[in-house]
Amino acid sequence: MCSCGCGGSHKHDELVPMVGVITDIKDQTPDVKTFRVVSPQGGKLFEHMPGQCAMLAVPGVGEAMFSITSSPTNKEYQEFSIKRCGSLTDYLHTMEVGDEITVRGPYGNSFPVETALKGQNLLFIAGGIGLAPLRSVINYVLDKRENYGSVEILYGSRSMQDLVGLDEIQNDWSKRDGVDVYLTIDREQPEWDGHVGFVPSYLKELEFSTDKTVLVCGPPIMIKFVLAALQEMGFEKTQVFTTLELKMKCGIGKCGRCNIGSKYVCKDGPVFRCDEIDELPDEY
Repeated sequence: MCSCGCGGSHKHDELVPMVGVITDIKDQTPDVKTFRVVSPQGGKLFEHMPGQCAMLAVPGVGEAMFSITSSPTNKEYQEFSIKRCGSLTDYLHTMEVGDEITVRGPYGNSFPVETALKGQNLLFIAGGIGLAPLRSVINYVLDKRENYGSVEILYGSRSMQDLVGLDEIQNDWSKRDGVDVYLTIDREQPEWDGHVGFVPSYLKELEFSTDKTVLVCGPPIMIKFVLAALQEMGFEKTQVFTTLELKMKCGIGKCGRCNIGSKYVCKDGPVFRCDEIDELPDEY
């Protein structure tokens, strides 16, 4: 059965672009927008799992890989939170509801929500746009709450205005039973009465117990210091997962741009357990 919602019987091919219609655009920060996309017939373009990516394209402008930020439990649409940082993303930020793009996917593996994460206490750590790939996992876990233990979310950004999805965090996640949210920004602002400081430092201040599985996403320098802080706190690398989707290019292991050692991020990742990253060459 086709997964695009059209009711057809053809098998979905992730290499074939599908037309997606933008049905909603939400300004998340001054340079991040979340695009809601459906098939022309309505419904999701295809099924995916948390952590997987898709190739978005505007014919004549370009294409690039983006995380799917909506949860697979949502059957009505898929969402992509996109930071303006180049010619394609600049163009996407000018698009309007009703415009069409093409989408291919899903690509890569996913966070092990039905295996290694099931039944575990979970700690999500994100910085900046790094919340986008984790949002799919968080909402998946919250929609299947009975399958997981406690949920703690530590999220930081440069400023209050740069916190992606602040409405959802404050009005949904933070109000769920068994969920604790910790927000921080890099520098003080008059309108901010929360924590001020970098994510790795706040992580050590919070002194989380080590009975958790940790999911991390953010700028590479943040991830580096977060991993060091987690080890200092007593976490093992086998308890920590991260995603390297920014390294993905073609998504199918052909262009070689994400090849490092014996691994292709698009085929073997983008989700890796952190002890697996240690096996990659130092230049990675």
